[in-house]
Amino acid sequence: MVTNPYSASTDDTTTSLDGSAEAPEGELHLRFYVPSGNEFALPAIGIREVLEYPVDRINPVPNVSPLLLGTINVRGRVVWVGDLGQFLDESPLSGTMSDISIIAIEEQGMVLGLAIERIGGMAWLSPQQLKHPQQVSDQLAPFIKGEWLLDDGSSLKLLDQVNILRASRWTV
Repeated sequence: MVTNPYSASTDDTTTSLDGSAEAPEGELHLRFYVPSGNEFALPAIGIREVLEYPVDRINPVPNVSPLLLGTINVRGRVVWVGDLGQFLDESPLSGTMSDISIIAIEEQGMVLGLAIERIGGMAWLSPQQLKHPQQVSDQLAPFIKGEWLLDDGSSLKLLDQVNILRASRWTV
């Protein structure tokens, strides 16, 4: 039996530590990292798509929040891109990157691209093992639903994509 709160999967089954195949348990999430090295997750159901985008193709827009990097064109649709690390009071993205990983989240027709350091992969995460987040400021509490405590002592925080998408922090 897998003791971690998640198990990696590439199809509709997971493989336990003893090598036997079993049906996935929990809900599918995208794991990813921000520049500080902290790991986060978003429910797969709220993700429209994941993109690798050249930095020079992000169009800066003057007089907007410093959290917003600019806009991109995704198949004819203008999508705002924000620095998720900076939004979460973590390290901002490095100015020396040539390509940026962007997670496009969507809620009721609204789309926002979240620029991150790198993708960690997809994982089936158990909602029963989700704990109340520790050491989260009052300012960030609305954006973090909970966290999974991992075997190595680290944590994987689950983000609330709807609250992130609708946050007033994106405005000037």
